[in-house]
Amino acid sequence: MILAVVVVAILVLFIGYRVYGNFLSRQFNLTNTHPTPAVQFNDGIDYVPAHPTLLLGQHFSAIAAAGPIVGPILAGIWFGWLPALLWILLGSIFIGGVHDFTSLVASIRHKAASIGEIVKQNMSRTAHILFLIFVWACLIYVIIAFTDITAQTFKTTSAYTAFGAGVAGSSVLYIIAAMVMGIFLYKFKLKLWLTTLIFLPIVLFIIWIGPHLPKSILSFLQELPVKQWHIFLLLYCFIASIIPMWLLLQPRGYLGGWLLYLIIAISLIGVLFGRFEIGYPAFKLVGLKSVVNGNPIFPILFITIACGACSGFHGIVCSGTTSKQLARETDAKIIGLGGMLLEGLVAVLALATLMILPQKIDLTYTDPNLIYANGIARYMGLIGVGFNIAFPFALLAFSTFVYDTLDVCTRLARYVFQEITGLRTRLGGVIATVISLSIPLAFLMTTQEKGYLVAWQIFGTSNQLLASLILLAVSVWLIKSGKKVIYTILPMCFMLVMTFWSLGLKILSLVDNLPAWISGQHIKPDIVISGITSSILFTLSLCLVLEAVRVLRLKKGAK
Repeated sequence: MILAVVVVAILVLFIGYRVYGNFLSRQFNLTNTHPTPAVQFNDGIDYVPAHPTLLLGQHFSAIAAAGPIVGPILAGIWFGWLPALLWILLGSIFIGGVHDFTSLVASIRHKAASIGEIVKQNMSRTAHILFLIFVWACLIYVIIAFTDITAQTFKTTSAYTAFGAGVAGSSVLYIIAAMVMGIFLYKFKLKLWLTTLIFLPIVLFIIWIGPHLPKSILSFLQELPVKQWHIFLLLYCFIASIIPMWLLLQPRGYLGGWLLYLIIAISLIGVLFGRFEIGYPAFKLVGLKSVVNGNPIFPILFITIACGACSGFHGIVCSGTTSKQLARETDAKIIGLGGMLLEGLVAVLALATLMILPQKIDLTYTDPNLIYANGIARYMGLIGVGFNIAFPFALLAFSTFVYDTLDVCTRLARYVFQEITGLRTRLGGVIATVISLSIPLAFLMTTQEKGYLVAWQIFGTSNQLLASLILLAVSVWLIKSGKKVIYTILPMCFMLVMTFWSLGLKILSLVDNLPAWISGQHIKPDIVISGITSSILFTLSLCLVLEAVRVLRLKKGAK
């Protein structure tokens, strides 16, 4: 029964938090006697001490998007639910949790500096530039993956209803509502509690009205091809990244947070009280390869689950905004490690929506977003909510998680590109945004339908590789500080091996097809794009590793 599996998973995550969390806290001698940067530099704008409960909610909503939903379900489809579950639990505690915790602590010990600045201070200017380029490349692939999967969501159909058109309509209305909420909050100075009371019911109404829009509107939305949705979504990314944060990003993120917590609550209720049996196979392997697509479980499992077990993006958030709000050093445990383990729980609950499917499933539910929405709809059916309401609700909730990722990643890509190039002006921000979005546009226009399946492995690899490079930077800092590093070195080495292995497979695939490509024969654009991207990421990361070795050798020679 699914109940037993989820209860055991929750216990494992809780024990990991208590036991390993205490171990990590002791290694850094966390204490409340030293003021954190938020307290020391409190300016009421960027540096603002926050209560740990409030900060955990904000941090969790920032790091938990669609990654811990798509990755675990994809891995479960390909390899079976048991390998995916084991990696979620072990990875989130011993790798992802360590990564988030140590990157947060490293930041507060460097006056809330970003990871890029920590790299610059502890390694070199060259390493700093290489790291920024790598971060920018990772963000580009996040935009590609989530733009495509959202476009696929908007094209969802079944034998009875064009669900995607209703979700697309609700999404447009949702964004408009978020912007109106921002105006109410910041221009009319309406209290947050009153604004929440007004706009949460509006969001629920928007979810209901989407599938009930006039047929002419739904038909128009349904007829739009996926490629056109790509263009519209990237245009949205452009606008969202250059307009004031208060007008869209903040109110939309706030409303999306409510949907996130509501979905988690529904998932827990469904799993704990639904009495669902496990129908999907625990293993879908022939030897060590997937029976679905032939992918090897090593290393593909470890880069597919991505954010559900480990995410380099978390390190950017931890050192970007969270470290500037940490009121006490000891709060790093609940925010850093606790936030990652909560995301591990989201991944487990997402995997559960696959596990309750029968072995022979309707082809409608072969995409991760649809599997997830189907599971949530089945849970909501327990309390009498009809499928035609519950399914679009789940799809819209999924889309709002993606919007959060797209907003943040596009804005961060603009920041990073501006830092690399020195384009500091407002016009420079527009140029940086256009360049950052032109690569996703080119990729999505040249790949076949469901390009996210191609992009996801590169996204997962780059994201995990970013995590290993952040652990590398933290390890260099710890070594230079004379502290133990075994708990960061081992996770770093494991993820480096898995990610280099994955990139190597993509590069070899390109090399194998080079003779045909040079002779003018047609080969899939996916192979070329993945191979070239993998070569760039491999080179950048290898240079960073070598730079770290050089810095440590210089330190050793100086003794």
